[in-house]
Amino acid sequence: MFRLLKWLEGHEVTHIAMESTGVYWKPVFNILEDFFDITLANAQRIKNVPGRKTDVSDAEWIAKLLRHGLIEKSFVPPVDIRELRDLTRLRKKWISHLVSEKNRIQKVLESSNVKLSTVISDVFGVSGRKLLNRLIEQGYVDEVDVEKDIHGKLIPKKQRITDSLFGTINEHQIFLIRQSWQHIQYLETLISEIEERMDQLLQNYQEELQLLCIMGRRFAW
Repeated sequence: MFRLLKWLEGHEVTHIAMESTGVYWKPVFNILEDFFDITLANAQRIKNVPGRKTDVSDAEWIAKLLRHGLIEKSFVPPVDIRELRDLTRLRKKWISHLVSEKNRIQKVLESSNVKLSTVISDVFGVSGRKLLNRLIEQGYVDEVDVEKDIHGKLIPKKQRITDSLFGTINEHQIFLIRQSWQHIQYLETLISEIEERMDQLLQNYQEELQLLCIMGRRFAW
């Protein structure tokens, strides 16, 4: 790639056009964008007439279009925004995995006749996590444990919570829950790291971020 850069500079090239095909254009674009005026073209909009074509003939065709100003530039955001996009997409993926693991734990609990979700709206909230941790460590949760782990509005539900945790859970099911629980904790760490990185990238876009938050609240109303 760097040999290409040197070759283009050696021929005093100033403008380049390339097709935005899949993801194959990205490594080339990333290397050349700081040195040349690059026009990233939609492949469908610069399609040549049907027939026998080669890479060379396609390149000649694109060069002709560029020289005559007939290629509309595709929008390519700056590097920090591209990085932010990558992070938001990865965060969305990890959150999807996180939800899947939580659903998997719920399914195992239900199959064990543990009905905690019928009493606690958020099984993975502060109190729910404490109870799940105790269930994983001990294999059971009694009334004394419940009293230690719940707080706030859940205190009046102490007996119902205790009853909901009385099930037929066995060692195999605890193992399955533990596996998912460890994965959840790992995913939460990854998501936290991504969000920290996103906050760093957003330092230069605080005004835009505030506007987006205001618009989001208005639409929510």
